[in-house]
Amino acid sequence: MAQNTVEKTPVTLLGLGMMGTALARTWLAAGHPLTVWNRTPARATALAAEGARVADTAAEAVAANTLVVVCLGDDTSVDGVLAGTGLADKDLVNLTTSTPAQARARAEWARERGARYLDGGIMAVPPMIGVPEAGGYVFYSGSPELFERHRQTLGVPAGTTYVGEDAGFAALHDVALLSAMYGMFAGSAHAFALIRNEDIAPEALAPLLADWLVAMAPAVHQTAGRLRSGDYTKGVVSSLAMQVAGTPTFLSTAEQQGVSPELLSPYFELMRRRLAEGSGEEDLTGVIDLLVH
Repeated sequence: MAQNTVEKTPVTLLGLGMMGTALARTWLAAGHPLTVWNRTPARATALAAEGARVADTAAEAVAANTLVVVCLGDDTSVDGVLAGTGLADKDLVNLTTSTPAQARARAEWARERGARYLDGGIMAVPPMIGVPEAGGYVFYSGSPELFERHRQTLGVPAGTTYVGEDAGFAALHDVALLSAMYGMFAGSAHAFALIRNEDIAPEALAPLLADWLVAMAPAVHQTAGRLRSGDYTKGVVSSLAMQVAGTPTFLSTAEQQGVSPELLSPYFELMRRRLAEGSGEEDLTGVIDLLVH
């Protein structure tokens, strides 16, 4: 056991919130020597009992290993925690949620301090970490050499998906997917609101709703193809004109059910604008062009 542990890449982890703790436990379970630090030292107590070395300061933790993983609350916290640490010749992997612009700025900030840099966007919640069948993974962007060097170690907590040398791409992919998720949640919320005061059990609607969303999901591939080709009319089976004509029914149903249309109305307005500006034979892809400034 000791020999296997020595052979595995040592990791320093800064930040022991729910996600950081989940990451820490998977590396420990896999035999990676782990040094941890957290602003609230008590959070490290259980990990110390599981074999982690607990550093008294962030600087001490950074000095302990070449591979330094940061998982903090926000980008501002990264400044505060890493201030005064010796980052020269370190491999810095930042899993703190940030914007693409913040990630790019952080990459330059790291380079100025002599560190190699990878940015990460975690597509998982803490219970999915260390559970391969749960399907969680992390987007990585930045130095391709650094990613290849640590791919195996970074893949211990969750799957890895490298999305490009631009350090901002991991954050951009993260936010793009989560934005789509919130759009789905918004539509689901409206659907449940429509039946809220009826003699229809939410549990009865839920499997129908889930199956319908799954059935509609492949449409994203058609959208991607149309954006690539620039042809928004080829193979369209449900035209923009037809869909706009149907929107009054959705709005009237919401009114009759005593449900606010505020989750649907902005999208319907974009559809109407696109119909006025473009071809009624298109599908809904043209709405995307209205969103881009």
